[in-house]
Amino acid sequence: MLRAALALPLTLTLSLLLAAPLWAGEPRELTWTEMLPAETVAAAPPAPVHDLAKLADVLASESGPAATQQSVAAPVVKALDGQLIKLPGYIVPLNVTEAGRVTEFLLVPYYGACIHVPPPPPNQIVHVKTELGVLMDNLYQPFWIEGPLKVESTSTDLAEAGYQMSASKIYPYESAEN
Repeated sequence: MLRAALALPLTLTLSLLLAAPLWAGEPRELTWTEMLPAETVAAAPPAPVHDLAKLADVLASESGPAATQQSVAAPVVKALDGQLIKLPGYIVPLNVTEAGRVTEFLLVPYYGACIHVPPPPPNQIVHVKTELGVLMDNLYQPFWIEGPLKVESTSTDLAEAGYQMSASKIYPYESAEN
């Protein structure tokens, strides 16, 4: 009788311990605003342009040629270091394979950043490396990127990034509005 009474709690405990990695491995859905320290949120960059019909308005509001990167010394959120995250954004290619797959890129919050308009501050850029790659033909659309986030700056020819990631998943972004 005592053995049966102890077996149930032990079985329950073991089940919970074994199940923990299943729910503990889910990425945290992160927003671009959460990558800004609290004191800088008021100066957040514009929201991503998901409606490409509105892109002309965004580009028209920029005057002259692309300028230098905004706030190169922008602070980052150190508490994000090591977190498994899921972040939506646009891909700016840095390395493309012979097969036409982008394997290294900057993830940015809005379309055209670093190419058609000045780069956002480093705390709004993630330098991503992945073995998965994304076909060059698909770069006009936003993507979800999943993986462990590192709070570590890096410099590229296009911009400074305040965060880095090794992407384990990359897939097209779909908003709740669709």
